[in-house]
Amino acid sequence: MRVLLVGAGGVGSAAVAIAARRTFFETVVVADHDPVRAQRAVAGHGDRFVAAQVDASSADAVTALCREHRITHVLNAVDPRFVMPIFDGAFAAGADYLDMAMSLSHVETGVKLGDEQFALADTWSTAGRLALCGIGVEPGLSDVFARYAADELFSEIDEIGVRDGANLTVDGYDFAPSFSIWTTIEECLNPPVVWERDRGWFTTEPFSEPEVFHFPEGIGPVECVNVEHEEVLLIPRWVKARRVTFKYGLGDEFIEVLKTLHKLGLDAVSPVRVRGVDVSPRDVVAASLPDPATLGARMRGKTCAGTWVRGLGPDGQPREVYLYHVVDNEWSMREYGHQAVVWQTAVNPVVALELLASGAWAGVGVLGPEALPPMPFLDLLNGYGSPWAMEER
Repeated sequence: MRVLLVGAGGVGSAAVAIAARRTFFETVVVADHDPVRAQRAVAGHGDRFVAAQVDASSADAVTALCREHRITHVLNAVDPRFVMPIFDGAFAAGADYLDMAMSLSHVETGVKLGDEQFALADTWSTAGRLALCGIGVEPGLSDVFARYAADELFSEIDEIGVRDGANLTVDGYDFAPSFSIWTTIEECLNPPVVWERDRGWFTTEPFSEPEVFHFPEGIGPVECVNVEHEEVLLIPRWVKARRVTFKYGLGDEFIEVLKTLHKLGLDAVSPVRVRGVDVSPRDVVAASLPDPATLGARMRGKTCAGTWVRGLGPDGQPREVYLYHVVDNEWSMREYGHQAVVWQTAVNPVVALELLASGAWAGVGVLGPEALPPMPFLDLLNGYGSPWAMEER
């Protein structure tokens, strides 16, 4: 296996550190628009890692780099505005493809998350090639949990609700998101999507249906709200349930900041002219905040990603469970030198690549993680020293 990893930011750099301890691949080419950042990501990890420069907005550039290095698998670790050129570039080069966030929605035209990729599913299937989409933590591990619950824990499912919360703090900053603010603005300010068996997909208001969800391992109660997310678009395609939701524990302060950015137009992606220069307001916001990859030494606490499921167990009796994965920032910094949120996201595509390399996972077309058997993934995740768990509720 020869992998092209596009993006040497927080998640991409963490993926390098995780993959460096595994033996399933021959080469990983780490490419970024900033060659210095790519070189920094591979430094000290051995000669199986190679740094390169790439323009992720150019499918032709991605294709050329794949061909230069005889790439078999492309892992997309940049923000979702670059999904389609990387997706198309991988296909043109004859490589399989993985990402952690799917193609963007376009509310004004009714285009949902992932629609542009699913529109090409037959093309990928006919070519005998795999695009494994949404294989981070959320989406990703959360979808694996949903499939596991359907296969092993329930005879009938009323609701699958992905619930994400943390008790992380960042010393020295009044406001410092632990993940890409560009992506966070996108998913939090777009209308959230809900799926119901009798209605299909429909949207609600941003930050709707607040609920207090109790997270395990000392995190405790966190208010969660509806957010646009890929799981709601992926899970119903392969898992039977009456309802699918995604709620994120943002907190009042974060929600107010996002609302203010929206009121001021600072969430916009279309460039505006400022003193003779065209600049995207959202890019300015992202550039003004600290890089999440650099916050690890200042972060305290844990992050939890998981899937809450209620329905009837195999015995026909009511059942409610929460399948989850917790990463303690102190542990991830000590063991890998990367903060908890980016590490938790990065470990899952590396596990998936190893399963593809071994043949434990295989498929063609445009697939989500829930399209594939869950136990090989969950077993191997344990083997990476970061176990998942389950609570009966």
